[in-house]
Amino acid sequence: MKSYFQYTMSVAIVAASFAAATQTAIAGEVAYVPLGSDNKLVIVDIKSDKVTGAISGLQAVHGLAKTPDGKFLIAGSYEGREPSAKKIAKPTGVSADEHAAHHAKPPKGAIKPGSEISTLSVVKVADGSIVRRIDVPGAVHHVAVSPNGRFAIVTHPNEDKVSAVELKSYKVVANIATGSLPNYAVFSPDGSQVYVSNAGNNTISAIDVNKWFVRWNAVVGESPEHVVLSKDGNTLYTNNIDDATVSVLDVTKQEVVKTLSIGGSPLHGIDLSDDGGTLFVASLGGNKLVAVDLASGKSRNVMLKPEPYHLKVIRGAGKVYVSSADKPKVWVIDAKSLKAIGEINIGGKGHQIVQSSGS
Repeated sequence: MKSYFQYTMSVAIVAASFAAATQTAIAGEVAYVPLGSDNKLVIVDIKSDKVTGAISGLQAVHGLAKTPDGKFLIAGSYEGREPSAKKIAKPTGVSADEHAAHHAKPPKGAIKPGSEISTLSVVKVADGSIVRRIDVPGAVHHVAVSPNGRFAIVTHPNEDKVSAVELKSYKVVANIATGSLPNYAVFSPDGSQVYVSNAGNNTISAIDVNKWFVRWNAVVGESPEHVVLSKDGNTLYTNNIDDATVSVLDVTKQEVVKTLSIGGSPLHGIDLSDDGGTLFVASLGGNKLVAVDLASGKSRNVMLKPEPYHLKVIRGAGKVYVSSADKPKVWVIDAKSLKAIGEINIGGKGHQIVQSSGS
């Protein structure tokens, strides 16, 4: 598939003036870890489990996703501002037209007058430059990109809605009210639907991507947050932070078919093993990582203190990265034995972790 991203040299020059990138050229797989209020994300070499660089200039970056071709990262800011707030000044040597092209304006009506806005940044992986900044209607918590790379979905918990951004035009093309406190989003494998967890009213919303409306809602556990979808797209797993359970939602039936007891409220990160047979859940309140065998229902755990937070199964590497909500580190966990095999000092609080390739 042809990439939606084609950039001129002038845009690259503009981008370089907006962000200080310290990315090191890396051969092989890396993971990107947003550091929230540290206004940057760090780059971790997956083979060595070491930080090899960083990309700065990303204000309050929490949500992060990548385009399917792996060439761009889509980073969301969780810090809102007034639409009238001072804009970034035009750099010396850059024409007014080039500067205007760098900042995508939302279509008329996409952002209501007086409402809070924040920034979605498009980051070029090759050099760490920010090639686009897009205004979106509300602070961004998490980000998902469609399988074809056409759309980014960003959640706005403070606004009770999500935004759809077209990554070809860099425009906000839809604002969809899902439910109270929308938290996390994931696309179906064919990209026709996107599922959103609503922590404020205990539901999952299924959004039709062609017409941008909520097709259905399903009731799950108490305060659903992070979600992960099975490879076949039929089963959605969502952690319920207030009752320390995971709801197993059959999206074809639009109903919960099983509830897994994890314990240690609140829960946080969730992901599936490479083969889809094991569910990993971070129990922040219980200071443990739990692995549930989905065939037998049996679980194992490893104690991780303090406060295991976001997690990511590193595809093809046999390990799981788990950040801490309290310490500036990521634990490296062997996916089979569930033993901690290392720690990575990331210098801040790690949020939505992304691998350079794989799901």
